[in-house]
Amino acid sequence: QVQLVESGGGLVQAGGSLRLSCAASGSIFSINAMGWYRQAPGKQRELVAAITSGGSTNYADSVKGRFTISRDNAKNTVYLQMNSLKPEDTAVYYCNADLSNPNSDPPDLEVWGQGTLVTVSS
Repeated sequence: QVQLVESGGGLVQAGGSLRLSCAASGSIFSINAMGWYRQAPGKQRELVAAITSGGSTNYADSVKGRFTISRDNAKNTVYLQMNSLKPEDTAVYYCNADLSNPNSDPPDLEVWGQGTLVTVSS
């Protein structure tokens, strides 16, 4: 089994910065895309940023220019650097990973972290 463990959430004032980390552990063969999603109270979960194993990235329009996603493939870890935070960024942030293992059934698996709360005060 594979687990994703997030860290780095917390309370920050508007305009501040936070860095989220998500480390994958367990029986890992290969990790394809990794990403960060968020869910604010009363809203649906939405994609914040994603990164492929080759380093290609995409971002939600609302975070472009403020957030940066990166990954360390050797450590099976993905990061989200969040700058110029706004109160509307307040949400639970979830890490996501698409895994492949030809020896498993099914060979492809999507895994989620438990979530980390980010609160931005005005």
